[in-house]
Amino acid sequence: MTILIISHSKDVECTPMVVEAIQARGGATLCLNTDKFPSEEQVIFGNHQSPCLINQQGAHDLRTVSAVWNRRMRVGTDLAALLDQEYLAPSIDEATRTLLGFLGTTPAFVLDPVINVSSAGNKLLQLQLARGLGLTVPNTLITSDAEAVTHFAEANQDSVIAKMQAGFKVFRGGREHGIFTNTLSREDLADLSGLELCPMMFQASIPKKLELRVIVVGHQVYAAGVDSSANPETKEDWRRNGRALKDQWQPFSLPAEVERGLLLLMDKLFLNYGAIDLILTPDDRYIFLEVNPVGEFFWLDRYAGFNISAGLAALLLGKAQRRHTDLYPRPWGA
Repeated sequence: MTILIISHSKDVECTPMVVEAIQARGGATLCLNTDKFPSEEQVIFGNHQSPCLINQQGAHDLRTVSAVWNRRMRVGTDLAALLDQEYLAPSIDEATRTLLGFLGTTPAFVLDPVINVSSAGNKLLQLQLARGLGLTVPNTLITSDAEAVTHFAEANQDSVIAKMQAGFKVFRGGREHGIFTNTLSREDLADLSGLELCPMMFQASIPKKLELRVIVVGHQVYAAGVDSSANPETKEDWRRNGRALKDQWQPFSLPAEVERGLLLLMDKLFLNYGAIDLILTPDDRYIFLEVNPVGEFFWLDRYAGFNISAGLAALLLGKAQRRHTDLYPRPWGA
């Protein structure tokens, strides 16, 4: 069996860990580095054309691929140095459409289909589904209206956090700065100028006993917890300095009803993989925050003693139970 991995040349430890696990189970791997596509790596396919990947190792018949790990996309990153600005966006758009076209028509199992990942990225949908399944979720407001935020804060005793719906970074002074969750002070709430230019997500602040990261692979659940409040840098958002906590995560046993709710949520989202964030409050309530359909896990294998990479390998190789994720029939080749 051959597994195609859609990633990029600067990916973190997850990819080599899963590659090693696949090979240990008798599988083979191919990697499409999307940052090198289409400048250095090529995909050829059509309704009367056998699909092919061309990279530095040669030409590869994609009919031999039994599964695709839709891991990370950084399409056209290398094009910035090769194209004038006026042509850059259209080229990246066409390259993206090309990859999406291949992923949407391959008969191979895809972990996970792009359309599912895109739909599941809707944070308000996640919260609505989770609440409907009996999970507890925080009071949430998404808006660019400052007056609405003021009323929301008053209703939540001015104990409110702000975050973006998707993680991103800004560049200042030649340096990369991540945008994380922040608690809003009274001064922040008194001056919300600029909000009208970019909507944000606001939530009632949740006291933390532990932060939990739950990885779902098919029907397998891996849960770990960390006391992020012990470090001032990670108190509001453990991702702000995840390196400081990487070896402090410990395996955690979820209550059966919480685990069942999370698996049902994955059913509703048509996902076989998800990295879920929860908060365990001091009074032992479990608060669902979000699920990232392509979230990271490598430090949990490395430091918490899990073997998530092996679980992913088994799922990709068809040696573990898969969740049905086909929303639409594929037009050819299936």
